Amino acid sequence: MEQKNELELLLNKTDEIRLDEKVNVVFHLSLPGILAQISEIVMQYIDAAMVGVLGATASASIGLVASTTWLFFGLISACSIGYSVQVAHAIGAGDYTKAKAIFRQSIVSCLVMSLIYLFIGTIIAPHLPMWLKADQTLWKDATGYFMLFCLFIPVRQFSSLFQGMLQCSGDMKTPSILIAVSCFLDVIFNFFLIFPTRVIHLFGTSLTVYGAGLGVLGAQLGTSLSILVNMLGLFYFTVIKSDKLSLLMSKGRWIPESEVIEKAVRIAVPMGLEQAALTLAQIVSTRIIAPLGTIAIAAHSFAITAESICYMPGFGTGAAATTLVGQSIGAKRLDLAKSFAWVATFFGITVMTLTAILMYFLCPYVFQFLTPVEEVQKLGVTILRIELFAEPLFAASIVSTGALRGAGDTFIPGILNLISIWGVRIPLSYFLTKTMGLPGAWYAMAIEICIRGVLFLIRLKRENWLKGNTIGDIA
Repeated sequence: MEQKNELELLLNKTDEIRLDEKVNVVFHLSLPGILAQISEIVMQYIDAAMVGVLGATASASIGLVASTTWLFFGLISACSIGYSVQVAHAIGAGDYTKAKAIFRQSIVSCLVMSLIYLFIGTIIAPHLPMWLKADQTLWKDATGYFMLFCLFIPVRQFSSLFQGMLQCSGDMKTPSILIAVSCFLDVIFNFFLIFPTRVIHLFGTSLTVYGAGLGVLGAQLGTSLSILVNMLGLFYFTVIKSDKLSLLMSKGRWIPESEVIEKAVRIAVPMGLEQAALTLAQIVSTRIIAPLGTIAIAAHSFAITAESICYMPGFGTGAAATTLVGQSIGAKRLDLAKSFAWVATFFGITVMTLTAILMYFLCPYVFQFLTPVEEVQKLGVTILRIELFAEPLFAASIVSTGALRGAGDTFIPGILNLISIWGVRIPLSYFLTKTMGLPGAWYAMAIEICIRGVLFLIRLKRENWLKGNTIGDIA
């Protein structure tokens, strides 16, 4: 049975729905997203290891601008979600004509916004390493890496949009498969783009492997090209093949209607501002860490990469929660929306707790794989183990955010995030780093994540997010 049909059957069921049925649909919708996120992280590990071979300076160059790339990822995601949540509501209500109309108009809006992001990014790229107070040895690679990232922003925007649309239509499998394929391609592209032409020895035979020798720049180019392939695949399955979203035989206006724009703004603007403020806080954190030196920056960057295997399954579950809650609200099944939100949240907590336990014992081997620099390995293990204790509550915040987003509730969650990260993480990081070095910043992170998780569980429990009749009414 297809996942989307399974969800539709539950939404149309008139008698009581058992807990095991709800858990089953959460599992089936979450699993493809979780597997895709895990495959993506495995490839990121390989990606980081490839760059790590070039030395701590190369790794630090990428780590330096990572928080700024997250800012743009957040803005891209906000623009996409502003429309995909509306599509989830329309599909839940069985109005496929409206879903296609919103999808069509979203393409124009996202194109305009992505061009604006591209312009802003290319303007700040030459100055970013200096603003972050990084050592001058990092400036050239960091600037080139970030500039190339910005040039592919429109590709990233449409990849995010098409993926979000498929997921909110109930198709979690297709985006997951395409993500796995693009991650594999990322490694292949990096293999030829990062390293120069060299001779490798395989099974007793010497082979000449041609390479572009682009170093750090090659890592970003490989990633960007793999995202381009992913976007083209998503375009095919969304615009052409999807039975609920295909625009081939659909006619209508492309210029966004005021009602659609208004709802998109109500969802996307709070989320975009939240992501901007959160990432600005991460940039400030990077600036706090940067003076600690190249080893600290590299260890911080690798630790974030290593930790991602723990929290990325939460994002896969969160995406499923957005679909489940969004379609339930569209179908006027508020009881199911509430239940799906809690089932998905506890499912995410369970998965991330298990991955955190595994990572606690495996992280020394993970860092040995990521970098040959022993100082970076030891420091990375130390700081990662500090944060792993916060993973259960991190899961609570990630998945509940996805559930709330499905209801169009982005304003209050944004406020909660800002209070948590600016009121707790940044001040604590500033003071603890002065006395404890890099571990102080990770203690601050762990404490803040726990507080954030509690705040989101309280938000979910209060159920204000269920009281709005239309997007934007929630307070």
